Amino acid sequence: MGKFEEVMEVNMEKMKDLSPEEKEKQMKEWMIGAKGICKEYCGKCPSYEGTGEIDFVFCAMGKSDKITEEKGCICGKCPITEEMGLRWGFYCTRGSSRELWAAEK
Repeated sequence: MGKFEEVMEVNMEKMKDLSPEEKEKQMKEWMIGAKGICKEYCGKCPSYEGTGEIDFVFCAMGKSDKITEEKGCICGKCPITEEMGLRWGFYCTRGSSRELWAAEK
């Protein structure tokens, strides 16, 4: 089991006893923090720059409708990559970490 799978398992275990409202609240709080980090990283990515895209957190949210060309990827330098044990890149054009993980199975 890789780090991503371990992180997912731990997160699922932590959330299993939460009410739907509590789960939603935790996800919103995580997204707020993640967006702050992503502004620093996604906003400087060669694939992101100049596309007119304003969204971030593609590793969690999935593909961008505006980013269509892979000009380079700096996902590997993002702290979220380390924190979540992510092992992919180009989330903005290829899909979320969950989608990429599921595609490997």
